[in-house]
Amino acid sequence: MPLEFLRRRGGGRAASKGTPQASGGPSPVPEEAVAQSHHLRLNLAARTSEGVRMAPNPALMGHVPELLLEHAKSEIEVVQPRPTELGMASPSIIRADEAGAWLQAHGSASPVTRHALWVLESLDAVDPTYDTFAVALLDGEVDTSGYPDYAAIVGGIAAHWDESTGDLILRGVVGWGGRGARGDTDRTAGRILGRLLGSILESGDAIGRLTVERRAAGGIRCPHCGYGAATRLTVFCPKCGMRMAGS
Repeated sequence: MPLEFLRRRGGGRAASKGTPQASGGPSPVPEEAVAQSHHLRLNLAARTSEGVRMAPNPALMGHVPELLLEHAKSEIEVVQPRPTELGMASPSIIRADEAGAWLQAHGSASPVTRHALWVLESLDAVDPTYDTFAVALLDGEVDTSGYPDYAAIVGGIAAHWDESTGDLILRGVVGWGGRGARGDTDRTAGRILGRLLGSILESGDAIGRLTVERRAAGGIRCPHCGYGAATRLTVFCPKCGMRMAGS
């Protein structure tokens, strides 16, 4: 039996192996690129109590840190109102000029204080242009560098001078947050804030409670510290307590 057909098949396969395949068309462009996703979620929170009007005592501002002694788990640091020339300072790294001014104002503070100011200023819970703020770690742990973790609670007592009467106004302020879940920190912070308010009311110098509405500066300026008051009807500077010119 002739085997020609076998030789033709073998020759065909050999020929196909030596002949380059015809190239196909261009690869289709994918509708979506294959990419890795990156996410960062920060959970920041703060609580502030109602304001408490204190008896007119010029020396009372110096005793504000003492109201925090039984609640603090770290050294108490007092943050004075920022100088007028650093009024643009903000803890936002995106705005380089504002971040540089913020570091100039608070770069020498402790890690706990810087963390507290970052959280509370980001949420507008304190106004560092006229608030005097006694701050410390109130609950939780810090890492090896001294910075509070996301569940740690920081805060203290903020004080400013009433614009109409010149009385000292105190209020409790707490904040927490960072990377991580909130957990039951909210309930713990509420209890701590209640104890801070109790310390203010039991200090013996409290006159009564009030709701403090912080307003944006835009009126006359204090001749002593240069702070811009909220309206032209302001009698006393909310930053230094001095009587405003013309009032």
